[in-house]
Amino acid sequence: MTETRPRLKRGHAVLGRVLSLVHLGQVATRADLTAELGVSRATTGAVTAELEALGLIHNDTRPGAPATSRGRPSHRIVLDPDGPVVLAAQVHVDGFRVAVVGLGGVVVATAAERSPVGADPADVLSAVVGAGAELVGGTGRRCVGAGLAVPSAVSRPGGTALNPLHLAWPVGAPVLAVFTEQVHRAGLAVPAFVANDVNLAALAEHRHGAGRGATHLLMTATGHRGVGGAFVVGGQLYTGSSGLSMEVGHVTVNPSGRWCHCGNRGCLDVETDPIGLLEAAGREVRPDVAPLVQAEELVRDGHPAVRGVVERLAVGLAGLVNVLNPDRIVLGGLHAALLEREPERLAALVAGRGLWERSVPLVPAELAHNSLVGAAELAWQPVLDDPLGVLG
Repeated sequence: MTETRPRLKRGHAVLGRVLSLVHLGQVATRADLTAELGVSRATTGAVTAELEALGLIHNDTRPGAPATSRGRPSHRIVLDPDGPVVLAAQVHVDGFRVAVVGLGGVVVATAAERSPVGADPADVLSAVVGAGAELVGGTGRRCVGAGLAVPSAVSRPGGTALNPLHLAWPVGAPVLAVFTEQVHRAGLAVPAFVANDVNLAALAEHRHGAGRGATHLLMTATGHRGVGGAFVVGGQLYTGSSGLSMEVGHVTVNPSGRWCHCGNRGCLDVETDPIGLLEAAGREVRPDVAPLVQAEELVRDGHPAVRGVVERLAVGLAGLVNVLNPDRIVLGGLHAALLEREPERLAALVAGRGLWERSVPLVPAELAHNSLVGAAELAWQPVLDDPLGVLG
């Protein structure tokens, strides 16, 4: 007698939806999945069997929930620890970091190099991909994509860096084309993706970190230099008509303040980043220690200059709240340190400048390498959309 499986009503789309639910940690057992999909247990079993055959998940037979009078405990659904991975990379002012990232935002391995980033993107991206390919090879796992985070607005669909103010790259550098070429030269026959680093940090925090469950998530963050921002609406990054929205670093918060790299004065970018705090404190930037580390030391010590930077950050956040009406704000880098130092004061200053009689929760970022995890999310998205089409 030939065994038949329940027919999947929506084909590949069902597999993608199920994988996304597991990837985001929204279901833990087959019973959870059956309830979420509104299908029979047999259909759930068939879908999870397909994903297991693709090497993406395991149907763990150990009970995932206590037994009830209605039947046996449900099987757990866990990500395959030997399943596919993606290469993720981030270029910043003084070097780069690469990682191998699995489903669920799990960083499998990571490595960093601190060195000046020159004017030709191909130079640093060759080193980036070389280091990343070595990491991938060390895992022995299949690579299915590559994602890159850069400190610049990135146009869509062309993938050019349009304002790399803190890098020596020329305006309009074809970063996506260069990254794709280097990925293929390294022997990785996978699709490549590029986006702004803070956009990707916000995407990662929304899916796996401090922004989970938010509907309208605003994020601002600092690296060693400059300030970036992002907005996630209904689980999707808001990027504007061509990928260039949310350049919050160039919101004016102090009209008589420091000159910004963009040509204006008193931008959030130079008033609330690590260099701005060090200058406000009258400190020289030490070349042997990253500026963010030096600035965080001032915050921990409660230097008087911190109060002024908190006030200017509040001005910028309040303006963004009035325009975007977020339901949560995630702060990263130096902004997270300022929040942890003066949580009540920063929240009160933002609320006091708001138009509405409500405060927006301010929370620090949770993920250690959120831009890298976000870059990995770009690379995973085709698999999440259609696992069978990509891997089958």
